[in-house]
Amino acid sequence: MTQLNIAGAAPAPSARDDHAAPAPSAERLAEAAARAAELAPIYEELSALDALERALTQDFPGEIALVSSFGAESAVLLALAAEVDRSTPVLFGETGMHFQATRYYRRRLIERLGLRNVQVIRPAPAELARRDPAGVLNQSDTDSCCHIRKVVPLERALTPFSAWFTGRKRSQSRTRSAMAAVESDAAGRIKVNPLAKWTADDVAAFMAARDLPAHPLVAQGYPSIGCEPCTSPIKPGEDPRAGRWRNSAKTECGIHVIDGKIVRVAPDDSGPLDRQIAS
Repeated sequence: MTQLNIAGAAPAPSARDDHAAPAPSAERLAEAAARAAELAPIYEELSALDALERALTQDFPGEIALVSSFGAESAVLLALAAEVDRSTPVLFGETGMHFQATRYYRRRLIERLGLRNVQVIRPAPAELARRDPAGVLNQSDTDSCCHIRKVVPLERALTPFSAWFTGRKRSQSRTRSAMAAVESDAAGRIKVNPLAKWTADDVAAFMAARDLPAHPLVAQGYPSIGCEPCTSPIKPGEDPRAGRWRNSAKTECGIHVIDGKIVRVAPDDSGPLDRQIAS
């Protein structure tokens, strides 16, 4: 039976920003940016499957992870990765605020695709107790909530890797419309976007052809799915991500940045598939 690795975040440092690692050197950032610029035009010409295969076997063997929200369109990238290597590390940030439907969907995709290395990353309990003891930080400071529940735990989880895959697409929003097929991030890692060129029609056609299950909330008007308190269904004609942090200028959780900056425009679910490991 497929199992999950459930990793609790290491105790948070006492520094105010709770950085997962020391800030990267200017040299490392420059090297990552240069390599991303070199690889971007190459990956732009590759199919999504070829991009995954090249990254996993040629450019970053043993050094790349796939970060997945197990959201509305996540099945596509996960299915393609499983075709190349079912043991590809998959990192899922369990913020404690997800829809139960997302947790159910994660389990379903793991079994359906035979994923062998899904790692559930959690925020540090001590940090939650210190900064969000009542679990309502999202109501007053969404950036800080995302930071302690998603950004910091993911940064720690990515420490062993020099690169990571995302499922972002240019068609998803204006803030993503110009992203490259390969980027560098604020930590000096390479970020590979195999689905950058895909449209919503491409996603739908792929899922239909592979008979992949849809996230249960898609049928209820959620084309983009994050944490439950900050995600709402969209209205006809709205941007697919309009339901994320509605009525605010926030457009990204903070794990995706450009030139080191976030882009701006104006519970425990352990079960039979889970294996608790020491952190």
